[in-house]
Amino acid sequence: MADNIIIRVQSPDGMKKILSTKRETAAAFLKKVAKEFGFSSNGFSVYLNRNKTGEILSQNKTLSLLKIKHGDMLFLFPSGSSASSGEVMDTATPHSSSSLPSISSSSSSSSSSMIPRSFSAPQVQEDEIDQYLTKQDGKIYRNRDPQLCRHGALGKCVHCVPLEPFDEDYLNHLDPPVKHMSFHAYLRKLTGGADKGKFAALENISCKIKSGCEGHPPWPEGICTKCQPSAITLNRQKYRHVDNIMFENHTIADRFLDFWRKTGSQRMGYLYGRYTEHKDIPLGIRAEVAAIYEPPQNATQNSLEMLEDPKAAAVDEIAAKLGLRKVGWIFTDLLSEDMRIGTVRYTRNQDSHYLSAEECITAGYFQNQHSNPCRLSRDGNFGSKFVTVVATGGPDNQVHFEGYQVSNQCMALVRDECLLPCKDAPELGYAKESSPEQYVPDVFFKDKDKFGNDVTFLARPLPVEYLIIDITTTFPKDPQYTFSSTQRFPIENREILGETQDFHSLATYLSQCTSTTFLDIVSDFHLLLFLVTNEVMPLRDSIGLLLDAVKTSNEDLAQTWKKSEQWATIEQLCSTVGGQPSSSLGYGAMGGPSAPSSSSAMWSCLHCTFMNQPGTEHCEMCSLPRS
Repeated sequence: MADNIIIRVQSPDGMKKILSTKRETAAAFLKKVAKEFGFSSNGFSVYLNRNKTGEILSQNKTLSLLKIKHGDMLFLFPSGSSASSGEVMDTATPHSSSSLPSISSSSSSSSSSMIPRSFSAPQVQEDEIDQYLTKQDGKIYRNRDPQLCRHGALGKCVHCVPLEPFDEDYLNHLDPPVKHMSFHAYLRKLTGGADKGKFAALENISCKIKSGCEGHPPWPEGICTKCQPSAITLNRQKYRHVDNIMFENHTIADRFLDFWRKTGSQRMGYLYGRYTEHKDIPLGIRAEVAAIYEPPQNATQNSLEMLEDPKAAAVDEIAAKLGLRKVGWIFTDLLSEDMRIGTVRYTRNQDSHYLSAEECITAGYFQNQHSNPCRLSRDGNFGSKFVTVVATGGPDNQVHFEGYQVSNQCMALVRDECLLPCKDAPELGYAKESSPEQYVPDVFFKDKDKFGNDVTFLARPLPVEYLIIDITTTFPKDPQYTFSSTQRFPIENREILGETQDFHSLATYLSQCTSTTFLDIVSDFHLLLFLVTNEVMPLRDSIGLLLDAVKTSNEDLAQTWKKSEQWATIEQLCSTVGGQPSSSLGYGAMGGPSAPSSSSAMWSCLHCTFMNQPGTEHCEMCSLPRS
């Protein structure tokens, strides 16, 4: 027993103790280390010193010959580790994204300056808009002031020198004033100065206990200052990842609102579009919305329940081939005030709430699902560009579209399941209390008391206004159209309105199209989704050429795909179901509308949509007349 020794091995994921003997060979010891840490035999290296000197090789020398004694600390580095030979391993900071140390907003700047650039993720592929803005100058250039400038045309002074994109005075004097600088302006502020951001990094907040602490039993039996997450003080975020939301045209929003107009029930949808430069704000980003996809849901006048969507992956794939991506979500909160003149109630204001706690939690959940790739973050992502749009009543009792995001602090609280809504107060959230199953750090916010003094309060409850970032939502003066079809193909998941996506609807849609251009006919987001996801003849593997034609507005590509066997089969199906002759659906040189449906074809009931046999005048299902 006197030969037994304990060797401590420190790795990026924590420290572990290895039981060994003085006479054990280095090869046998390294096998124990690999088994304990879950590495393959050649997936790591062990050193005597922190600076990667004195490597222990797999050989037949004993530990005593290598001068390794009881209680010694060895240092393990995984193969391909990004730590350089001159760095010191941070023994209290694991590399896993799920166990990053939590930081309060007040200490984020100090901690980010201590993290070397070598811990960043250079292999991260940032979004195209981020790569573009990174290369831009971003400075705000000013003309020479004829009253204050006393120099020549080529000179510069404090009154005309270019301003940095994060200049708060400039942003506050814009019309309207800008409360939040853009995210890339914030990055310029971080990476500016004499060191040019050499040690700048962005740290994601974590509310979980750090793993790998062996000095005490796991929670709830024990916790220490090394593994305990820091308390969080909520502050209003000074930057935002998206500075503007723009719908390409009013038709997108009107079609979405039609569901509420016809049923009185609320509605939710996903926004598909692209991120572009927003030139009204220095280094700003705009989310342009080209289409709204409405997933399966149960809706009432006062609630929304989102259901599992089996077509979600297919929708994202089609959008990607069209050059689009999911940029946000939208929901309605409308209550009619006077149906005769079309007014709605103004319910969301400073006296009630702008977003409820439950909506903030949902927005945080979506933003965590769509994180923002960032090269300055250790785990490769920071924040999110995913936006939230609410269609609600405005001060003039008309429908207004309000855009929001939740802060990165809210994202962390939602990700680690630390935030709950209040039942009777939608404007208040509640930070969970610690339990034997979960440790929750203290969450604070600052507010003024009745005497005007700044006082720190525990976030139980918590005003959600500390978590919200508002974003301007606009419509362009000159409408834009990614999808140019003038006809309206039925929107998915609207069976409650009697609007179904089937080949009878497709036949009706094609018969109503008066355009002679095939590209205009098929340039409809909901039609393309139906062609790919229908159960009768899905075209997921053969529609790529048509999607390229719609993406690039190339009529020649569309005509090439029109001559394919797939489109001929679809025409035949429409002819069989909808009674349209295939020649009329071909849209030849004449381009006129198709003939009325034949009485010898199956017909769909206008009341229950049941497909009836030809020659009948009453529906076999509901017994109502055909007309």
